Amino acid sequence: MERVHGEGEADRLERPDPITEGEREILQDSWAKVYQTCDDVGVAILIRLFVNFPSSKQYFSQFQHMEEPEELERSAQLRKHARRVMNAINTLVENLHDSEKLVSVLKLVGKAHALRHKVEPVYFKILSGVILEVLGEEFPEVVTPEVAAAWAKLLATVYWHITGVYEEVGWTQLSSSAV
Repeated sequence: MERVHGEGEADRLERPDPITEGEREILQDSWAKVYQTCDDVGVAILIRLFVNFPSSKQYFSQFQHMEEPEELERSAQLRKHARRVMNAINTLVENLHDSEKLVSVLKLVGKAHALRHKVEPVYFKILSGVILEVLGEEFPEVVTPEVAAAWAKLLATVYWHITGVYEEVGWTQLSSSAV
């Protein structure tokens, strides 16, 4: 994605192309397989995020002191947040046909993370990469290059909407040197 420069407006990421009907089917079919083990997959995603990007733990007081992946894996709070992340993804995938619902969900997520949790938006981009990586490793038979491309497009769309929400609420810095 590139930044778009318009006359009189701030830098804005270029909006990804709309998800096609074929991509919707790919996303929903692959997600049905992933969601069967959503608790374990969600935990694997968050552990990978925290291990590979330790600065992301700054937003989670209950995880900040945990260094070992095994300790993170045993955390009830981590499991609870992993479930929330997976349920949010599930809501998105279930509503790919309903753009108003998608925008509504992403506005709620974006506002909560910008205003309440003060999470820098770059972490959504980082999390997107971690999700793609973990899904590809955990489900190699499901996540073909075509499936990976559909997920990359969905996650780019999510990031585009989230950064838009951050801009709406007055978040001034959309890039980070924290990573």
